[in-house]
Amino acid sequence: MSKVLRSVLTGVGGYLPETVVTNDDLAKFVDTSDEWIRERTGIHKRHKIADDQGVSDLATEAAKRALAAAGRTAAEVDLIVVATTTADLTFPSVASMVQRKIGAPIGIAFDVQAVCSGFVFALSVADGFTARGLSKCALVIGAEAMTRLMDWEDRGTCILFGDGAGAVVVEPGEGKGDNTDKGLLGFSLKCDGTKQDLLYVDGGPSTTGTVGKLRMQGNQVFKHAVVNISQAVLDAAEAANIDVADVDWFIPHQANQRILAGVAHRLGIDENKVIQTVAEHANTSAASIPLAMDQAVRDGRIKPGQLLLMEAMGGGLTWGACVVRL
Repeated sequence: MSKVLRSVLTGVGGYLPETVVTNDDLAKFVDTSDEWIRERTGIHKRHKIADDQGVSDLATEAAKRALAAAGRTAAEVDLIVVATTTADLTFPSVASMVQRKIGAPIGIAFDVQAVCSGFVFALSVADGFTARGLSKCALVIGAEAMTRLMDWEDRGTCILFGDGAGAVVVEPGEGKGDNTDKGLLGFSLKCDGTKQDLLYVDGGPSTTGTVGKLRMQGNQVFKHAVVNISQAVLDAAEAANIDVADVDWFIPHQANQRILAGVAHRLGIDENKVIQTVAEHANTSAASIPLAMDQAVRDGRIKPGQLLLMEAMGGGLTWGACVVRL
C-alpha cells in the first residue's frame, strides 16, 4: 500500500474570557429565568468578552496554548486559518492579526466564514495545504464574540450564546492511506442558501453599514439540525471508511442540549461518548468544537490514537462533519 500524507492534529488549546454570565445574571435584565433556560437549552452559564478585547485576542491566546501543547513555536507556523463570524474589523482578517500578535513569520493567513460550522470547514481547508505538503505547521482556530451580535431584548436568542476561542495545530504526517492512520480521515461539508432566513444577522457593510443583530427561527433550525447533521456524520464516516459505532468520542457543535441529544439518539451514539460543554460555555459558534476538544484532552478523556467525530450546523445554512484520529 502506498504511503500518503495526512493532516495530523498535534496540539489543542482553548481560551475563555474571564467574565462569566450566569442565567440568573441574564434574568436581571432579560425576561427569563434560570429554570426556563436550563429546561429548553441545558445552558447554565456563558463567558463574555471584555470591553477592551477583540476576537483576535481570544484567538491569539488559544493559538499560544495549542502551540505549547504541540511543542511548537510561533516561528514554525506557516499557515493560519481562523473560522469566525465576529471579526475585529471588516478587514483585515483575524488570521492576519493573530499572525502579528503571536509573532509568526510571513506566511499564509486568512479567515473562513461558515458561522457555527466554521471550524469543520477550516479544518478541511487546512487539510488541502498540509496533506499536500504545502504547510509544515498550521494553526486552525475557531474564535467568536457572539455576545456582540445579541439583541438583548430577544430572549429566544440572547440566552443561547457565549464567547471564546479554540485552536489546533495541524502538521503533515505519513500514513498508510487507511482508517488506522492518524489525522483527518474524512469530511462531509454542505450549504443550503435557501434557508438563510432561518438564521442570520440583519446587518452588514454593503447593505446596512452596521454590524446587525442575530435573528433565528429556533424551531426550524432545530428540525434541520438533527436531520442534516446526522446525514453529514454518516457521510463523513463513509468517507473515512469507518462505522459510527467505532468512534471513541463524538464532539458536536455545542448549540443546544436538545440538538446534541437528538443527533446522538438518531445515530445510536451512546451519550457517554458525547463531549458536552454547552452547559458551561453556551453556544460559542465556530469556537465550540475546539473548546470542547481542549477540555476533554485536558481532563484525560480524549487520548492519543482515539477516533473522534466532529459535527456542526450554522447560518447559511451550513453543516458538516469530519473524522479525525488523534
